[in-house]
Amino acid sequence: MDAQTKAELLATGRVAIDENLLGKTLVSSAGPGAGKVGFFFTSGGHRVKLGADANSPLKAIEKDGKICIYKDEKLLACGQIEEELLHCPEQAYINMTETCIFDCKFCPVPKLNGRVKSVEEVLDMIEKAHDTGKMKAISITAGVDEKVEKEVDRAVDVVRKCKRYHVPIGVSVYPTINSNKLLKEAGADEIKYNVETMDRQLYSELCGEQDLDFILDCLSEAVRMFGKNRVCSNFIIGLGENDETVMQGIRELVRRGVVPILRPATSHPLRKGEVNIERPSKERILKLTRFLREELDQAGLDTRLFRTMCLPCTGCDLGPHRDLG
Repeated sequence: MDAQTKAELLATGRVAIDENLLGKTLVSSAGPGAGKVGFFFTSGGHRVKLGADANSPLKAIEKDGKICIYKDEKLLACGQIEEELLHCPEQAYINMTETCIFDCKFCPVPKLNGRVKSVEEVLDMIEKAHDTGKMKAISITAGVDEKVEKEVDRAVDVVRKCKRYHVPIGVSVYPTINSNKLLKEAGADEIKYNVETMDRQLYSELCGEQDLDFILDCLSEAVRMFGKNRVCSNFIIGLGENDETVMQGIRELVRRGVVPILRPATSHPLRKGEVNIERPSKERILKLTRFLREELDQAGLDTRLFRTMCLPCTGCDLGPHRDLG
């Protein structure tokens, strides 16, 4: 699997596969892919996370001890299914709060009636991940159960109690006026506040309860406090924005010192009729990721220097440095 093939797999995002081949079946509890069965596929030094879907145009079969993915009888890639630790390989990546008071129209989490993990439960999960000897990082994310301040406080508590593991810790929550200060003092290493889209009209329509300018200001402050190549943001592609809007958004984030993560949009049946999602094509993913790579290089930003959350994983996105090379 090369960058071109990975982009093609990402453009579809799902594959028909016998779930008996997946081993332990895992269901995501965070973001637009919440509630769906997914697995990590690795080939040729690249990693991609795919959903299991019997109706996909892609088919995966076991052949000679490998998993081979085909499209219209054409072989795309052969590789292995990679075991998750918690949510992704090599990381204890935990969603503390599987519900959300915000109602972003592309996200199923508010409609899934998820639960809230106690701090003690989160810490127990991290301890068990550590005991495997495979945990290279801890990553904490959360929806919002009652108030954003409460989620930040819970994340601060977890971070403070996890410094004893001596691995990098990343946090992705909805920001508050003092979340950067609190998380920095607790010992967090990297920060991710998600802009979701940089098309302001779309943002107003899809995430109207939230304040994009406030999030951008918090991201800029995070760069000042945590440093270069420590702050990132999910940026969804396929919500109805055009390429020029994406490129303008990339420029603005990079100018602030923030690394955008270009995430192909995922439709969910619980959001049918509320948002028009068009999964980006292979060509669009490659074009925009190449543009992102150029902007990052000019600004001296490098996705390979991140140690937590999405950028070292690369499963859901085409990595501008790890995948494009």
